[in-house]
Amino acid sequence: MSYIISGIQQVGIGVIDAEKAWTWYRKNFDMDVPVFKDAAEAKLMTRYTSGKVESRYAILAINMHGGGGFEIWQYTSKTPLKGAVDYTLGDTGIYATKLKSHAIAEKYHDLKAKGATLLTEVGEAPDGRKHFFVSDPYGNIFEIIESTSWFKLGKSKNGGVAGCVIGVSDIDKSIPLYRDVLGYTQVYDTTNVHHDLTGVPGGGNKIRRVLLRGTQSGKGNFGRLLGTTEIELVQVLDRTPHKMFADRNWGDLGFIHVCFDVNGMKALAAKAAQAGFPFTVDSSTSFDMGKAAGQFTYIEDHDGTLIEFVETHKIPILEKMGLYLSLKNRNPEKPLPNWMVGMLALNRVKD
Repeated sequence: MSYIISGIQQVGIGVIDAEKAWTWYRKNFDMDVPVFKDAAEAKLMTRYTSGKVESRYAILAINMHGGGGFEIWQYTSKTPLKGAVDYTLGDTGIYATKLKSHAIAEKYHDLKAKGATLLTEVGEAPDGRKHFFVSDPYGNIFEIIESTSWFKLGKSKNGGVAGCVIGVSDIDKSIPLYRDVLGYTQVYDTTNVHHDLTGVPGGGNKIRRVLLRGTQSGKGNFGRLLGTTEIELVQVLDRTPHKMFADRNWGDLGFIHVCFDVNGMKALAAKAAQAGFPFTVDSSTSFDMGKAAGQFTYIEDHDGTLIEFVETHKIPILEKMGLYLSLKNRNPEKPLPNWMVGMLALNRVKD
């Protein structure tokens, strides 16, 4: 490919109170390094906010062990809406966010001791890896999945975002986007009532699961930090799925988008359009979130789930000292040195 998909940069999470939610994510998932905090109007997103420019406050937080971050997103101009029903596995949209772990059993007991809502016991995924599911206090579901892909190891038993579980209405129509545009390859394709999903709402239905894994991990400025990423497509076969964001806007409660870190946006635009997934939002040149800058675009998958692409031009390394890193003229094949990425940890927030 003439462009690079380094991995999943972040998953957007619509919440009522971003600071309160971030506190929970710090204490339970060690998402304790803020890349930016920013208040602004979402002027380019009116296509997905009922034609109205809405104001929002967002925090992008990461875990320095590796993996993508959380973009914790709060409307400041309106009260965010909850879904009309309690959504279950197989409903279309981002159902769960995958977080990587190198110590599954220890992480399970750690969350149990903290009083988190554990949905399953530790089980075995179709590819043999250990995993379990947990809910945050707001009903968002996370899958903690065994991983060997790390930026560095430390005290935390988990890292950041390793992927998403996305409900689709037709897996065969959904795969081409991830395979042909994003370059993800198939790991497994299994249909059953899956015992490892017992306890997950909707986990008792007959479900087809297809796991796709990224092929360009390690490439790009943040490739080493983001690590290996995956998308698990799920299709429920014995009921009609709900659309999770039907009659709601981007930014309302739940997982609002999955964002991929890219280099070569122009080439990606051409490929996506050719495959039938044209950009629906395009910041064209550069956005500025105060602390970070770059170009962002959006596409919709076969069911309208929002996928964001970001090509980062500038990030804060040590904001208090006015230290920023420009990325515009770097070799896109070459990851940033570990010591340079590691400087982001200087912004860590301790509870």
